[in-house]
Amino acid sequence: MPPNPYILAADSPEALVTLLRQDRSLATGQDEHGYSLVHAAASYNHLDLLRTLIREFSVPVDLKDEDGETALFVVETVDAARVLVEELGLDAKLANDEGMTAREKIESEGELPALVEYLAGLELGHAGTNGVVNGDGPSYLDLPPAPEGVRVTMGTMDEAEASGQQPDPEFRRRIEELASRVDFETPEGEAQLRQLVEESILGGGGLSEERSVRPRQE
Repeated sequence: MPPNPYILAADSPEALVTLLRQDRSLATGQDEHGYSLVHAAASYNHLDLLRTLIREFSVPVDLKDEDGETALFVVETVDAARVLVEELGLDAKLANDEGMTAREKIESEGELPALVEYLAGLELGHAGTNGVVNGDGPSYLDLPPAPEGVRVTMGTMDEAEASGQQPDPEFRRRIEELASRVDFETPEGEAQLRQLVEESILGGGGLSEERSVRPRQE
């Protein structure tokens, strides 16, 4: 009996690639439910196999199963989602037969919050790798530390509204403009950022602040 490609996709990706090179027609095959080797590779987080299926064997990255779901619906890691979308060009906004995107489907299951956050960023037009948003520049996670004696905390727009804070649109515009500059990570860029943070804190801008009070030395 010939080996089952789907079992090999789960347990032995290298053996599967060898098999596919012997019979390339297997690469685009789907079972009775439309489940494909692309779905399997994404589900089991076999990223090299995923790349090989698309690039070497020309399997459509947007191949759908019987429910109209691409491989993005079965991923369990941000890395697998990133390979599908950012490397292989899968549209994260594709919906299944129920009209749900992969993010909506995964979110409805109440699991994998990091994956849901990443997919939500894709739908809004920005993703995340170490805080970088689809090449749009550093995020707040990458900002230099606040001035000594000051601790700065940031939240989402919803969190700010819930706490009675009103985010300053001008501050947000200025910090995003600074973050998009090519010299952002240079000493000059960091100095300008620190100045902006100081101005915002002193002027009650879009950041909340907590000053550390040192005991007086007698």
